[in-house]
Amino acid sequence: MSERRLFLDRGIGENRGVVLLDGKPERLLIERDDTPPAARLGARLAARVRKVEPAFASAFLDIGDGLEALLSFKPEARPVEGQMLEVELRTEARAGKLATVRALGSSDGKPRLLAAAPDLAEQLTAFAREGRVVEGREARQIADRAEIEALETVHALAGGGDIAIEQTRALVAIDVDLGERKGQDAKRLTRQANIAALGLAARLLRLKGLGGIVVIDLVGRGHDATALMTAARTAFAPDNPGVSIGPVGRLGTMELSIPRRGRAVREILLDAHGEATDQTVALRLIRAIQTEAQVHGGARLTAACAPRIASLAKPFAEALAGQIGVRFTITPDPAMPRDRFEVRIA
Repeated sequence: MSERRLFLDRGIGENRGVVLLDGKPERLLIERDDTPPAARLGARLAARVRKVEPAFASAFLDIGDGLEALLSFKPEARPVEGQMLEVELRTEARAGKLATVRALGSSDGKPRLLAAAPDLAEQLTAFAREGRVVEGREARQIADRAEIEALETVHALAGGGDIAIEQTRALVAIDVDLGERKGQDAKRLTRQANIAALGLAARLLRLKGLGGIVVIDLVGRGHDATALMTAARTAFAPDNPGVSIGPVGRLGTMELSIPRRGRAVREILLDAHGEATDQTVALRLIRAIQTEAQVHGGARLTAACAPRIASLAKPFAEALAGQIGVRFTITPDPAMPRDRFEVRIA
């Protein structure tokens, strides 16, 4: 029976929640302080209907804080422009896509937050209701490990081979690769690898925060469609409701539709070029200083980083100093690469 454990890393400017499935990261939830409360998954809002598009059965809503969201409606429940509705945020906004909401009823007044979204501890316990949320140094180590795995593209399969997971504008493509397998065991190993790949892919898609249309290019030929369908239903069961699994096609691919609710980890941490954003580097710097301060007690620390990172980290550093006392300095170093920093005992 699978075991899920819960971890919460509380940091300056950013909290990270992790769900471990049988010892491996299954979900990574990242919550940054600068995210408006109205933009968080599960928030309840009073929203004004700004524009109705009958042809698409959709309405654009003003949800406050300068934010918009999209509401899909049935013909008999078509809203009118200017109407106030109470809504719940069902999917967070992501690159090129508005947040989506579901209508709960009527409202009044101005667009505003009615009830905050569940915090990270509440979100974690929803995945393992009997689980205890672990915090502290272990949680930070687990979150760092989860972050690394979530940003990788190629992942090893137990028993050999690997899968590659890549996101395009239209879909998520997963390629299963076993290398060259020959001999009497080749067919059995291929079958085992495809089933293992489905389980690994399901965990990693949850970890990476990916969904939508997913196409899995299975390895080999002459697939056992029944066994693969059973394995897929088991692997993606935690993503229900809303999972749709298509049969194995004649070209050896399986197509799925998986609900996408939060932002992808890469979208939060990386820029369009696949590099850590300045904010991500600044938060990692502050986290490194905080960790070193805990390890070395009262030792005074010094950190060096690129000037733009030092500037962005300043408010976070002030908050950290208020927590642990002024025991560190951050020195801008023009020679330091933007995505690198050093923390050492002064």
